[in-house]
Amino acid sequence: MLKPQNIHNFTMHLHQLLIYLLPFIPLALTSTAPPLPDGASVLPRQRGLVCRDDTFSDILPASAHIVTIARVANGSSYGESPAQNPAYPVHPTNLPELCALTVNVTTSPTSSFRFGLFLPTKWEYRFLVVGNGGFAGGINWLDMGGGVRYGFAVMSTDTGHNSTSGDVRWALGQKEKQKDFGWRAMHQAIEMSKMLVYTYYSQAPRKSYYSGCSTGGRQGLKEVQVDATSFDGLLVGAPAWWSTNLATWTTKVYTLNSAKGGGGRYLSAKEMLFLGQEVMRQCDGIDGVVDGIISASERCRFDFGETLCGNRDVGADKEACLTSEQVATAKAIYADYVVNGKFLFPGLSLGSEDLWSVLLGQAGPDPRGQEYVKMFLLNNATWDWREYNDSIPIMAAAANPGDLTADQFDISDFRDRGGKIIMYHGDADALIPVKSSDYYYNETAAAMGGISSLELWFRYFHVPGLGHCTGTRVNAPWYFAGGNQAASLGTATYSVPGFEDAQHDALLALVDWVERGKQADSLIATTWNTPSNPRSGVLRQRPLCPYPKSQALRSGGEEKDLKEWTCV
Repeated sequence: MLKPQNIHNFTMHLHQLLIYLLPFIPLALTSTAPPLPDGASVLPRQRGLVCRDDTFSDILPASAHIVTIARVANGSSYGESPAQNPAYPVHPTNLPELCALTVNVTTSPTSSFRFGLFLPTKWEYRFLVVGNGGFAGGINWLDMGGGVRYGFAVMSTDTGHNSTSGDVRWALGQKEKQKDFGWRAMHQAIEMSKMLVYTYYSQAPRKSYYSGCSTGGRQGLKEVQVDATSFDGLLVGAPAWWSTNLATWTTKVYTLNSAKGGGGRYLSAKEMLFLGQEVMRQCDGIDGVVDGIISASERCRFDFGETLCGNRDVGADKEACLTSEQVATAKAIYADYVVNGKFLFPGLSLGSEDLWSVLLGQAGPDPRGQEYVKMFLLNNATWDWREYNDSIPIMAAAANPGDLTADQFDISDFRDRGGKIIMYHGDADALIPVKSSDYYYNETAAAMGGISSLELWFRYFHVPGLGHCTGTRVNAPWYFAGGNQAASLGTATYSVPGFEDAQHDALLALVDWVERGKQADSLIATTWNTPSNPRSGVLRQRPLCPYPKSQALRSGGEEKDLKEWTCV
């Protein structure tokens, strides 16, 4: 007679085998349900789903257990207290009816992670994973709330710790926790979530998707490199994919504008503002219209001579010009980071100056840079950023603590099974330079047959005027339901308010590409009279152009007329 533990193990392994084999078995053999028509949501056999601990307990491995499970009524809210989840303390509201789970998984004697799962009653037979930001440790319930409104089952993991985005103390001396953050928590949470989805609905998801920005973008790209079968489509924003070099560059670039570089070289917040205004004056019209939004900044031939005090009549305003030493600082900030002829990281782009004060104007470097060096790389909490030298990025690249970096450019396995990627990056981003995504895309193209071949399954869009993942300071069209964007509009946002379709919504565009073969040639970005308030009325919309094309206004066209914009 089989012992209970043997039955448990057999059941667990059987489910794992089914999950593995399902992508290779014809759909007719895996489900009695026909393909859903557009707009359909729930079939009769889904009714009466059982949201109880005993529904799932037998499917989980011995290393995992359910922490909480709750039936959430239609129109309700769900989340955790700020003490439990300081990274994501704001709860999604007006949720559809669903079953909410939190699962804890032990990964080593010194590490564990949690993940949250939303299982909607009205299920669209799709699975979605949402990412995190910075070094945050928390379940991203708010972005899960945005995803579940599409009818997807949605998962987020806390990556194995409990902290805000810039708090990296949890990593000090904790190699197993670093590994959880780097890739293990995400990978194992995906595997277990798919098993739980299968158990709840008696059917595996027909397609699996990912959406995340910044660290969230890195997490998605990393998972594709860990397991090409995890997703069918990814929506990747401003990815922090080159973690070792990004974190060290973040510290390096701060030293360029600090007392360490010489007091006369320092750019104050007002001088950064002046520089940004001068960049706008010289570069704004490249796209055919002077509208306060810079497109195709790489085509701007900026003349630094126009900023020099000796060339300007500044009167009493001494900060309406730059000294030659300050110009040298600005040039170093824009320049690529190169040591002994080796390219280490790209510099910031023209048009990003509005956010320079966040990166360069604080009392010390951004914690996501210097704290990485302390806690991940050197294992030394007393290290001071003033000790930075150019050997540190070389050391970081060699060690790659936690295996964070997603630098495997040949992802043929993902492409060959029909996978699709939409990637985007804000041109005005000053936390992660847009040129780092350019570099990733170009290196992937070089490894996989060139850009023309890449475009068949991997599209990349620049977003003029978009800052880091969300928002705009220049009233640029910035919103297209990308990773982390919905939360900027409120706690109950679905898609693009008023434009819930694949032209305006990047996630729906990805679904169309994966499931219907409709290639994502362009997206339409939106902004409102108050950029974060759709009720204020649409201010302007513009097409996002697939790299290396950029926006341009037709000669004589009205800039607020979407039809007058083209990609060149």
